[in-house]
Amino acid sequence: MSKIRADTLCVIASPDKSGRSNPARFLTYARNKDCHAPACQALAGRSLAMTGGVVDQADVIIGAKGPVNMDICEQLKNKFKEAVERNRADGILLSGGLDTSILAFVARPSVGFTVALKGSLASDLVYSEKIAKLLGMQHKKVEFTTEEALAILPEIIGILKTFDLALPNDLSIYFALKLARKSGISSIMTGDGADELFAGYSYMTELPPKDLERYIRRLSQNWHFSANELGKALGIEIKQPFLDEDFIRFALEISPELKVKDGVGKYILRKSFEDLIPAEIVWRKKEPIEYGSGSTKLHEVINSMVTDKEFQSARKEVDIKFINKEHLFYWRIYNQVVGKIPKARDDEISCPCCGAGMGIYHCPTCGFSNPLL
Repeated sequence: MSKIRADTLCVIASPDKSGRSNPARFLTYARNKDCHAPACQALAGRSLAMTGGVVDQADVIIGAKGPVNMDICEQLKNKFKEAVERNRADGILLSGGLDTSILAFVARPSVGFTVALKGSLASDLVYSEKIAKLLGMQHKKVEFTTEEALAILPEIIGILKTFDLALPNDLSIYFALKLARKSGISSIMTGDGADELFAGYSYMTELPPKDLERYIRRLSQNWHFSANELGKALGIEIKQPFLDEDFIRFALEISPELKVKDGVGKYILRKSFEDLIPAEIVWRKKEPIEYGSGSTKLHEVINSMVTDKEFQSARKEVDIKFINKEHLFYWRIYNQVVGKIPKARDDEISCPCCGAGMGIYHCPTCGFSNPLL
């Protein structure tokens, strides 16, 4: 096992940002830009365990390449357990996907809630049932109809003030939270943030490591989760352990090469909990909420409710770059229940699609997304 004395490295050392006490002292090294020594090159930007002034190369925690050092897995599990303790709730929105399954196994809530579009082949119902049985958790499910979804859309659009094409995701969350409220639950945990922090979306797995790291850091400064607004409207407190401030700081320091490995997103998250969760779930491919809940069928139904003539006419008459018929359908409701789109302020980026103020990557009003980098 190779050892290097920390004071022999041409690096600048600074205390780890977590501020937490650890058995070993963790330092983050920034290589002197004029030094090309192999040791400095290898250790640049990594967090290393140091005891007595000696850095153990085998103890590289963040930035490891090749086989995953199990220390990072243990740290991740411990950090997440701490985050869960700080963000406990009465129940959980349980999809049976990786994120909510990890949360369920760590938090052991008394009840889980799962929703799906009636008559669809919703995988969430299958996997969430397996998790609930393994944990002996009470499991409440509800299936909503297309008619119920269409009827509740104005209320959801009014709450979120958006005509984003991702609204079918919000429908699923709304119905699950409504079931929780009906069941007397006052607080709910969600898996929000895991996909964003650990590269859970397919497009993120295609980014080069440095670009991925930059993207996640920028995203963490400007993200938005609809469960918060929907929960507030329904009188339910939303708890999001993956978005715990201390856990976010920790996750942001993990190398992007551990988040995506061999094209698999959330690799380090999966690896850290593979001894706790069944393989069919821990290595389950990521599915958007709308797929898992079967609500993709709504896209077809809504698109059929707008004619080609109506769509072409709206694109000429309305100063919005509608993506498709479904986008126009949602805007019509938005226009009725919310009204005029608020234009970007002087200090905001103006959305090229609708003119509203937008974040770095995404417009919360119309759903337009900028190129990633």
